[in-house]
Amino acid sequence: MDTVQLVSPDGTATADHRYRRDLPPETLTWLYENLVVARALDSEFVNLQRQGELALYASCRGQEAAQVGAAACLRKTDWLFPQYRELGAFLVRGIAPAQMAAVWRGAWHGGLDFTQKCCAPISIPIATHALHAVGAAMAAQRLGEDSVTVAFLGDGATSEGDTHEAMNFAAVEKAPCVFYVQNNQWAISVPVSRQHAAPSIAGRAAGYGMPGVRVDGNDVLACYAVMAEAAERARAGEGPTLIEAVTYRMGPHTTSDDPTRYQPAHELEQWAARDPIARYRIHLESNALLTERLEQRVATRSARLCTELREAVVDAPDPDVGELFDTVFAEITPVLSAQREQLLAEIAKET
Repeated sequence: MDTVQLVSPDGTATADHRYRRDLPPETLTWLYENLVVARALDSEFVNLQRQGELALYASCRGQEAAQVGAAACLRKTDWLFPQYRELGAFLVRGIAPAQMAAVWRGAWHGGLDFTQKCCAPISIPIATHALHAVGAAMAAQRLGEDSVTVAFLGDGATSEGDTHEAMNFAAVEKAPCVFYVQNNQWAISVPVSRQHAAPSIAGRAAGYGMPGVRVDGNDVLACYAVMAEAAERARAGEGPTLIEAVTYRMGPHTTSDDPTRYQPAHELEQWAARDPIARYRIHLESNALLTERLEQRVATRSARLCTELREAVVDAPDPDVGELFDTVFAEITPVLSAQREQLLAEIAKET
């Protein structure tokens, strides 16, 4: 299966004319801004975890183009169903860094701003949210809405039964859902070559009766174009699409992982040469769009959001654990009320 690529690793335009790339200059520069800001925030998240302010963090370094490109072309009413590494998509949706941090800090609500921006909460269990995405898409069908749902998956998630069930159900029902697999080559310490015997993940779409597209996940314009086409197809009632964005995880699986134990150093070097931000920067330069004013705007926004993130996280108070029991049902049940009082009493003894 051919891999869709609109900008080559050296920053030059490819000869692929199947997809549109004539986006307005303001869109092209906005994409660059989000790529750079996402990386800056990603580094700040890692720093905060290392300093003990966050319980855990899953870096998206190297996957910014796959995430920003996919999310940027969607409508604000299209629902995103993320795993846990989609910082670039969250940024495009306008979710505040403080809300993202609430998830990794262990606050019970996991970021209240997510659902307000048509984004499901982060899903730590692998692939369970694929079924939720299909269910939401089917609900949109029955309500007569023209929204699309996108299930963000990793290559490891394609080895889970939930993914197969979700894809099969979506195809049978022609649900307006896009399955967006970020193939970053590693499911924790298992390489993608040990996860399936098929030539590609996208090629498996034929078995479900849906189109499959393989795209260069380090090419933000290609990711934008492929997702735009899949969303348009879903909106027109033509059913789901499986997209495989081929990229690479430049950091550890999470901050509790040591990738040097299994990731070959030469492989990391090869993919570092395909860095999505460096590639797109060259592309903008060649089109006279990378200006000093743009660079200043990007730097200012990066610094501001990183400062806001740090101020929201450092020494932040723990949430009131009692609220957890109050929001399970519209009215708290006697059993939950008793459990809440028991927990609060035990906490009071410790303090």
